[in-house]
Amino acid sequence: MDYITVIVQAIVQGLTEFLPVSSSGHLSVLQHLTGVDGEAALILSIVLHLGTLAAVFVAFWGTIWGMIKEFFLTIRDVFTGKFSWRGMNGTRRMMFMVIIATLILVPVYLFEEFFTGRQGDGDIIFEGAAFMFTALLLFLSDKCSKGVKHGEDMTLKDGITVGLFQCIALFPGVSRSGSTTAAGLFCGLEKQTAVTFAFILGIPAILGGSVLELGDALQSDMQLDWVALGIGFVVSAVVGFLAIKLVSWLLKKDRFKIFGIYTLLLGLACVAAGVFEHVTGTPIISLLA
Repeated sequence: MDYITVIVQAIVQGLTEFLPVSSSGHLSVLQHLTGVDGEAALILSIVLHLGTLAAVFVAFWGTIWGMIKEFFLTIRDVFTGKFSWRGMNGTRRMMFMVIIATLILVPVYLFEEFFTGRQGDGDIIFEGAAFMFTALLLFLSDKCSKGVKHGEDMTLKDGITVGLFQCIALFPGVSRSGSTTAAGLFCGLEKQTAVTFAFILGIPAILGGSVLELGDALQSDMQLDWVALGIGFVVSAVVGFLAIKLVSWLLKKDRFKIFGIYTLLLGLACVAAGVFEHVTGTPIISLLA
């Protein structure tokens, strides 16, 4: 692996995992342009996703640790007869919503190849259409950014709704953070609550998917460049942490639609490039070389 290429992809992953613009879509387009594909692309993508996962733990450690404690306290309350659904505090209720939203995603993983097969297929038209779908979600969510519900106000309907939107985000080009944050805003969540819930919800999805894919990838005979992978992990983690802070700030300032404009323009560019490649039979990268 070329170190410069790894660093560039790590920066892209760190930014796009949390900026609502789709990390999988950007990586798919970037790998299409740089010619990185196959097992090397898969392993690098997994490691970069794990780097951004580390960024979530650092940025939201207080809330995450609170949920871990509430998980064990819930078990205690169930066995002592003190558990009450209505009487749950905000942290415990959000923990349950994360579990519910994640359980919705589990059966969808049986059809994972249907979603991820679009990545690395040599065609970026689908990614372009998915980027434009992300733009639509962001524009609509910008109209619903005045929610007042906090963690203690979340309902079962909220958890299911956000979980369903997370399933759609398996398509490369549909932003996971963007779609789940938008879903939270559609449900009437307060801005910071929507962001916190969306990013923490990504932990089991990213971790579970990465571990399964990494296990398969490591069984191959491909020689791994651990230094390059380590650099990619660190860079994606640092950039991801900064991106989380940027998203929170932009949402508070009602500037979320900036990402809608970006993904719309990117989607149009990808569709145009894909059509050009189909019509001429010439890879767009050859014109940029």
